[in-house]
Amino acid sequence: MSRFLIVIAILYMVCALYGFQAYKTLVKNQWLQILYGLIFLAVLINFLFQIANFQRGDTLTPAISISGGVFFAFFLLGLFTGGILLIEDIIRGIGWGYNKYTDFTTAKGRHLPSRRKFVSAIALGLASLPFGALLYGMYKGKYNYKVLKYSLEFDDLPDAFDGYQITQISDVHSGSFDNRERVAYGIDLINEQKSDAIFFTGDMVNNKAEEMTPWADLFGQLEAKDGKFSILGNHDYGDYVGWDSPEDKAQNLEDLKNLQQQMGFDLLLNEHRYLEKDGAKLALVGVENWGKGGFKKAGDLKKAADGIKKDDFKILLSHDPSHWEDQVIQDEYHYHLTLSGHTHGMQFGIEIPGWVKWSPVKWRYKYWAGIYEELGQYINVNRGFGFIGYPGRFGIWPEITVITLKKKSLT
Repeated sequence: MSRFLIVIAILYMVCALYGFQAYKTLVKNQWLQILYGLIFLAVLINFLFQIANFQRGDTLTPAISISGGVFFAFFLLGLFTGGILLIEDIIRGIGWGYNKYTDFTTAKGRHLPSRRKFVSAIALGLASLPFGALLYGMYKGKYNYKVLKYSLEFDDLPDAFDGYQITQISDVHSGSFDNRERVAYGIDLINEQKSDAIFFTGDMVNNKAEEMTPWADLFGQLEAKDGKFSILGNHDYGDYVGWDSPEDKAQNLEDLKNLQQQMGFDLLLNEHRYLEKDGAKLALVGVENWGKGGFKKAGDLKKAADGIKKDDFKILLSHDPSHWEDQVIQDEYHYHLTLSGHTHGMQFGIEIPGWVKWSPVKWRYKYWAGIYEELGQYINVNRGFGFIGYPGRFGIWPEITVITLKKKSLT
């Protein structure tokens, strides 16, 4: 780890010093130049201090996440600025070499051309875009909850469920929260939808059940007439943190299961429930986490669906959308609607409805945010209620999904 940190620190300082050339070209005040350098240095020292005091077995705290996010933002600032200046220096070097070997009689070919102010201004201007976006995402974006509403029509939806409304939340990652007032606002926003049922699709915590304890009273306030249902996500199993013994890890999972029950969630562990209304039934199937690419594969769709009928209207809760892609849509049963999360939309991207929908996560997941349809089956990939790793969001805001089920008209 120490060797890795040394490499990271060196790369950071190289980018910072190289990018500093642009700032020095534009700002001639020596004290402002010193302040610029001290800020970069302070960010590095704080980051190294936080990492050095992080012990195996610990879970990420908001303080560590924030220091990492700030470090990454400043790293990108130096990297983008330095990258543009490097291109300029290559051009300057070519120009100098050409003059040197084509004009021996004047001083023109003896000196490297000076750095251009407008290039430095462009470098800092372009670099400030991701820098500012990352800082905004940390300051405000991570709690910028959005309610996204969809209406989906089905030929075989039982008449009694025509107009039935569900709310989906996913990826709470409670260990990352640092603002109780804003989280409470999100909870109120969920309750304001007055949905018939609430579905939570995994990743209640980052690693440990204890992360949810300070927030359990808030999530316990969630209300829905037909109940609250949940499943486990890959982070809920405690696989990404060290444990003193296998027994401690197993107990952590049991603690999380019990905590979800105390908050009023009906946790589905490769099992199903029936929602009933006016004599009609809707099958709700919940699987444990199943994800390709090295993620935990505890989900058992066959076991979860054992006992339901092939012609039942079915809603599936499955944390990772790769499960839907790899297994669900090819299954002998027709799952009308699957609700997933997991991707977070990478917490960074650009979305302008009807125009642009982009995030780097699209290179990893085919189905990464919003509603998709394949073979007459729908999936909604929720962008997540919380955040992890990068302690913020920009462009891909925290999501509360509201879906209304409609009976397709025959006319």
